[in-house]
Amino acid sequence: MNTTYDVRIWKISTYEGKRGTTYMVRWQIAGRRKKETFKTRALADSYRSDLVSAARRGEAFDTGTGLPISAVKPTQAVNWLDFACDYIDMKWPAAAATYRRGLSEALTAVTVAMLDGERNRPTSAALRRALHRWAFNTARRGGPSQSAEVVEALAWARRHSLPVSALTDPGVLRSVLNTISTRLDGKPAAATVVNQRRRVLYNAAEYAVERGHLSANPLVGLKWKAPKPSGAVDRRTVVNPIQARTLLAAVRETRRSGPRLVAFFGLMYFAALRPEEAVNVRAVNLTLPNGNGWGEIHLQEATPHAGTEWTDDGEQRDRRQLKGRARGEHRAVPASPELVELLKQHVAEFGLGEDGRLFPGGRVVELPKITYIRAWKVARSIAFTPEVVASPLAATPYSLRHACVSTWLNAGVPATQVAEWAGHSVEVLLKVYAKCIEGQDYEARRRVLLALGSDRSSYAT
Repeated sequence: MNTTYDVRIWKISTYEGKRGTTYMVRWQIAGRRKKETFKTRALADSYRSDLVSAARRGEAFDTGTGLPISAVKPTQAVNWLDFACDYIDMKWPAAAATYRRGLSEALTAVTVAMLDGERNRPTSAALRRALHRWAFNTARRGGPSQSAEVVEALAWARRHSLPVSALTDPGVLRSVLNTISTRLDGKPAAATVVNQRRRVLYNAAEYAVERGHLSANPLVGLKWKAPKPSGAVDRRTVVNPIQARTLLAAVRETRRSGPRLVAFFGLMYFAALRPEEAVNVRAVNLTLPNGNGWGEIHLQEATPHAGTEWTDDGEQRDRRQLKGRARGEHRAVPASPELVELLKQHVAEFGLGEDGRLFPGGRVVELPKITYIRAWKVARSIAFTPEVVASPLAATPYSLRHACVSTWLNAGVPATQVAEWAGHSVEVLLKVYAKCIEGQDYEARRRVLLALGSDRSSYAT
């Protein structure tokens, strides 16, 4: 709890409105103005007298609630940092490793805005690192590997953390929302990041209500407009078939791991696999024909990269069910003849890992994320001109999945079938890939001219 003796209490003000007369008690705590409204002067006089008496006794006032220490309930005095640790401890057991990391990142951004004071403040980097990697990591918090710098940073943060009740102050809450909407360089954060952080703050506030730290969620009545994220794929990132094959050829030219990753990226482009699905493909998941023809890939689980700090077993990847599906459900994806040939060549040239995995890591069992990210960057520099490299075209390997789904849709494959192959709902599929479906604009215009009875030969298409 943060306290102050800087208190100013003003006279009661009267407001005569259409619905009746009300009486307002106004006072100021360390520069922050507070007020309470009452229906009768007697109630207002009594409330003001309590404030004046506490100030005359030399009692400290809580900067969050604006009340004398004697009037602050124990639940109101819980500081934000301790509460945020309690919140993530509640979420931790059932949360996926990537979700744990996302929660920690969001809570770190919120907590920085819930700290006051500048004296002896740790550097921004040290403070954020201590919060993200230690305070908001249930498995590591308080462990013996914490450095003196981390211990000192967390101790300072705990001393200077505002109480949870400070969120009821619109000024404080707006400051928090503005902070989570801004990057470290001062530029606006991406809309998806802002909305994710706001969802975490909203859910944490709901938990604070459940725990009795707040009487109501302060975000409900606050007029603050969050940036609107775009769920659609940017068409500038989607490669065409020629560009995709050029990139796969460039991957083969990269040194070290490049040749081993051609089939890995091929699974993303020809079968729309997510990276966490492709990295987990084993021989048992493949049904390939003896000769030329179509094959099939049977997916059962995904292993998204989270980092050793966030998984229960200390591995880099977390073992999860397929996205959007219950544990144990599988998804079948067709493998085109070109992909079948890529997979056969890969197995013949490089064999399989100890557990039948197509793409094992060099020194570890699973393929590290950094390995294929580095290979992809090099491949883009080989395949593209400097101007194209600077563009968003195929900026990440995930763009290959977008290109595959877009190709299926443009080929006329029914959306329901594409959604099944890609592991999407039809609603999400059409929302995300609406801008990548080519040819619809021309066809729509042709139908309009036909309906109007216009001479189409006189119009340019």
